[in-house]
Amino acid sequence: MTTEPVGDVAAAGPAIEAKRGVRPLFVVAILTGSFLLFLVQPMIARMALPRLGGAPAVWNSAMLVYQALLLGGYAYAHWLGRVPLRRQAQIHLAVLAIAALWLPIGLMQANPPPDAEPAVWVPWLLGASIGPLFFAVAAQAPLLQRWFAASAEGQNPYALYAASNIGSFGGLIAYPLLVEPAMALSRQSLLWSAGYALLFALVAACAWRLPRGQAAIIVERPTSARPSAARVLHWIALALVPSGLMLATSTFLTTDIVAVPLLWVLPLGLYLLSFSVAFATRRGVADAITLFAPVTILMFGGVMIAGQHEYPFLNALMALALLFMVAVALHTQMYRLRPEPDRLTGFYLAMSVGGALGGVFAALLAPVLFDWTYEYPILILAAGLLAPRAFLIEVIGRWWQGDRFALATRTMLVAAVTALLVYIGLFDPQGWLGARHQNLAFLALGVVGIATIGTRIPYAIVLAGALFLFGGYGALQVTLQGDTRTRSYFGVYTIRDYPESGTRTLAHGTTLHGVQFTGDAATRRQPTSYYMPRSGVGVALGAADDLYGPNARIGAVGLGTGTLACYARPGQRWRFYEIDPTVIAIARDSGKFSFLADCLPDADIVLGDARLSLAAQAPGSLDLLALDAFSSDAVPMHLMTREAFQTYGRVLTPRGLLLVHISNRFMDLEPVVTATAGRGWLAAKLSYAPGLGDNAEATVSDWIALTRDPEVLAELIAGGENWQMLRGRDDLEAWTDDYASIMPVLRNPFASVAGD
Repeated sequence: MTTEPVGDVAAAGPAIEAKRGVRPLFVVAILTGSFLLFLVQPMIARMALPRLGGAPAVWNSAMLVYQALLLGGYAYAHWLGRVPLRRQAQIHLAVLAIAALWLPIGLMQANPPPDAEPAVWVPWLLGASIGPLFFAVAAQAPLLQRWFAASAEGQNPYALYAASNIGSFGGLIAYPLLVEPAMALSRQSLLWSAGYALLFALVAACAWRLPRGQAAIIVERPTSARPSAARVLHWIALALVPSGLMLATSTFLTTDIVAVPLLWVLPLGLYLLSFSVAFATRRGVADAITLFAPVTILMFGGVMIAGQHEYPFLNALMALALLFMVAVALHTQMYRLRPEPDRLTGFYLAMSVGGALGGVFAALLAPVLFDWTYEYPILILAAGLLAPRAFLIEVIGRWWQGDRFALATRTMLVAAVTALLVYIGLFDPQGWLGARHQNLAFLALGVVGIATIGTRIPYAIVLAGALFLFGGYGALQVTLQGDTRTRSYFGVYTIRDYPESGTRTLAHGTTLHGVQFTGDAATRRQPTSYYMPRSGVGVALGAADDLYGPNARIGAVGLGTGTLACYARPGQRWRFYEIDPTVIAIARDSGKFSFLADCLPDADIVLGDARLSLAAQAPGSLDLLALDAFSSDAVPMHLMTREAFQTYGRVLTPRGLLLVHISNRFMDLEPVVTATAGRGWLAAKLSYAPGLGDNAEATVSDWIALTRDPEVLAELIAGGENWQMLRGRDDLEAWTDDYASIMPVLRNPFASVAGD
């Protein structure tokens, strides 16, 4: 029998004990930090709405702030590797403590002027308001993984990144489903601040479990081989494509498929979940998805960019499935190429760089460079090139074996067959395949593509052919027409002529924003779509002279094609409020629509967010205000709050009339308006449906008229149309700048998919 030295037992005891219970502690700490990180983003966005407006440039600038702070946090975590572990803990706890001076979380008290430049103002405001907190929390995921590797030697620290993204997904989903509907922003701020205090305690507990003694004062220099520059660039590319595709999927779905509220949550949520799958300890699911990802990319990619609208929700599901498969496959490849744990933070820094670059490409560069969502097929093609390659059928794998000449010959054969099928699919000059020639050619391409899976260049050729056949060619045709389609940060606008009906339309994605007849001058002046003479806004504008005299002052939020201008009468003073300069250019300067030129050539148009512009206007300066500012089916929430209605009430005279357009496929906005307007406003709704005598371009619409003068409403209703008096709702909490949730007013998404 031998006896171990007492000193050795004493030395080994703490080390063994330290490993017990370490993993759950680190998992909870990482989950908490990631949950808070993705909870704060929509929370701060809601806080910023009333002050900064709803311009997409605002959100793009905010996104860059988040990505810059995340990148900064990862760089800081990487830099901390230069100091001993215990010193790392001291520095990071000090950073967390200093950042706590910015609690409770919220925006600093500073109001921008109406013409503030979002690219400058938003980064400054968000950076000054939440920068230190976001930076400190962003660093904790890679930093705690390094601490875990030191505290539990031999265990896989990368698995904790899966836990991190589960926490991120939880925070993202919890906000619209649980947090926003349940509490006001002030309480949300206090809740987040309490979560931050909990995070500080958890990080301190993790720091306490770090090794002591000699190990705590030695700087752990990486001993594994330094990754090559090519490997680092590969990591960046593997992170860039899923990040960009996540944003491009959101843009593409809301532009060309269906505009569903909160749809942006789903692509981002699946993107986060892909990390949890790709970095999980158990590899079965990740490897299976990665194996079949090239098939999904090939078959779904072409279908998606075709922009088919017959089954929008099915297309949305396919787009989300495609994103998830791509993200899992590329993140799995990144996991397979991960370095040893001693170079962990550098790996995550490269991943963060790639994610930021993907966001910059999809959110900032693409709207400037392209007139359509070309970033979507570009990123799909890039995903096909980067996805891991494996032959699904052994016989096919053997066919692709051989020397360079044999491989080049087979690649040229694939290219020739692909070109032939694309040509037949687009034109079918002999009528061999009939009306379904495009679909049949695409299926044939799919068969050829299956035979190339496991290769890189031949597979990319077939994928490019499928993308070109099933959507790319049509998109390029419109682009080459020059002035038919344009794009801004607000979306893609397409102008189409229909000679058979003698009309021209302006569409934002799948939503109609205006129709004009192209015949003689009298026909061109006819109001169409939602603005017919018997619609709510048509009736109100037709009665403006009777209500307010010949010098009525009229405002309209949302310009569109300028249809409402043809209700203007001599002596009236009109002002339009429009947030998108592209829309102004289309309606006034393009020559495509003549409502403004024919009816109100000197129209006063104010560029900027309407609420901010109206807040700067003199009290009682308008008699009638029409609110029609929806972008597709998305609701500008900050224009529908009680504070917004107070602004409208201040700008309108005591006898003023407010018209609110509430037509929407996915939300029942009537209770929102009646509950939010509150006491002091009288309301009536006019639901219009085309009838005999209306032109062929009339569209169903719902408008609510609100005023504080009973005589005005009575005179409006006496006009003969079927107005319905509305009462305030007690079962729905009014929207305010501090509280608003669309969850209680969502319609059944499968009840209707027609244009509103």
